[in-house]
Amino acid sequence: MASLENETEQPLTPAGRLFLRPEMNQVIHCAIGLKNPIKPNSIKSEVRNSVMLQHPRFSSLMVRNSHGREHWRRAPINVDDHLIIVHQPIQNDVDDQTAVNHYLADLSTSSGLSYDKPLWEIHLLMAHNCLIFRIHHALGDGVSLMSMLLACCRRADDKDALPRIPSLGNRTRDSNHCSRRSWWELYMYYSTVLWGFVKMLWFSLFYVVEFMLRVLWIRDRETVITGGAGVELWPRKLATARFLIEDMKIVKKAVPNATINDVLFGVISSGLSRYLDHRGPNALQQGLRMTGIAMVNLREQAGLQDLSALMKDNSGSRWGNKFGMALLPVYYHTYADPLQYLKRAKVMIDRKKQSLESHFSYKIGYLVMTYLGSKLAGLLNYRIVCNTSFTISNVVGPQEEIMVGGNPVTYIRVNTSSLPHALTMHMLSYAGRADMQILVAKEIIPDPDILAKYFEEALLEMKEAAVVTNKIKE
Repeated sequence: MASLENETEQPLTPAGRLFLRPEMNQVIHCAIGLKNPIKPNSIKSEVRNSVMLQHPRFSSLMVRNSHGREHWRRAPINVDDHLIIVHQPIQNDVDDQTAVNHYLADLSTSSGLSYDKPLWEIHLLMAHNCLIFRIHHALGDGVSLMSMLLACCRRADDKDALPRIPSLGNRTRDSNHCSRRSWWELYMYYSTVLWGFVKMLWFSLFYVVEFMLRVLWIRDRETVITGGAGVELWPRKLATARFLIEDMKIVKKAVPNATINDVLFGVISSGLSRYLDHRGPNALQQGLRMTGIAMVNLREQAGLQDLSALMKDNSGSRWGNKFGMALLPVYYHTYADPLQYLKRAKVMIDRKKQSLESHFSYKIGYLVMTYLGSKLAGLLNYRIVCNTSFTISNVVGPQEEIMVGGNPVTYIRVNTSSLPHALTMHMLSYAGRADMQILVAKEIIPDPDILAKYFEEALLEMKEAAVVTNKIKE
């Protein structure tokens, strides 16, 4: 690794330093399927002219000074050094999805990215019309990197237009509204606000204490999906669960104020319960808890960001790793009504939204990294992963079809390097579909395709129940 030679270099953020720790060394893999055969020269040209290379993180080496502190140093870019072309099929006699997943599974336990060049690569799987971005997590989180990807692509229906970023709307206040209320309405309004504040304090205290206990010693009971220390080194398998966003919207209408995230967690709860029944011939205790770690975007604006806003230092949507952790438990249950999984998930997630757990985890991580060092911060993060059962993330992708270098994109899927968890799940939506990559330690979970099937079946059963419920409401 290079040494520090000048004073113009930028130090890594505390979160970036954490992802360089050996126990937390994370690389994000974004697989993009293309409709037409890949033309390497076209991809090279797109990369050379893209906004990606204008971003300092993508054109900088990670170096350490004499005290071992990490910095970014700007360096010239040779695109050929970052492009890996694989001409031969990954596997014979299998479909493209299986072959690409096999390649990604091997990458998840590979040696990582070389520090002799900026921390990203592009792999071209020529036989499978797929390109894979490998980007070190120290460069940014999923929201930052997906926003960067959108800025490098164009809409399929207009080759000169950038993909649209979904607008979630801004909450505005009517300053004159309170003055028009009666005294009883004002009393009820402020009572509701006060009660919400009390619940926020209570849920925050409860979940923060639980979070700290999870870091120190409390862990899930062992099940057939349990990982642990050292499991990040075990061989991996990868499967894909495919969903329709329209199906999720139908399901969420069946439960008042439900969200897509509520539906996703209901699907996971149902699917894992089915999988435990499949793997365990003995009856399991109802209510058996399996705790997941979810990454929560803490930017002021939810979802994808405009790249120009991410690049502003004074923006509330700054580039980098701006997320906290939240513990999201699921429970083993066998419900006759599939919507019960959604209802239970919604209650739990609503309580989490009212707490400051994810903000606490972000701040405590920042303080530990800043004042106590990356070694201790890495150890604490490693312990909480070892004491829980799985990782889950959900990133909103493009809502419309896009192109890369004039080549239409058929799918976008994302996963990361392996963790001590034996099960990690990453969902990304694209053009009305949502694909969830299920990465498993194959000696613990040998059949991830069955788990993916259970997730898909869980959503379809919820949809059938939701259609009936929605008709009754109408």
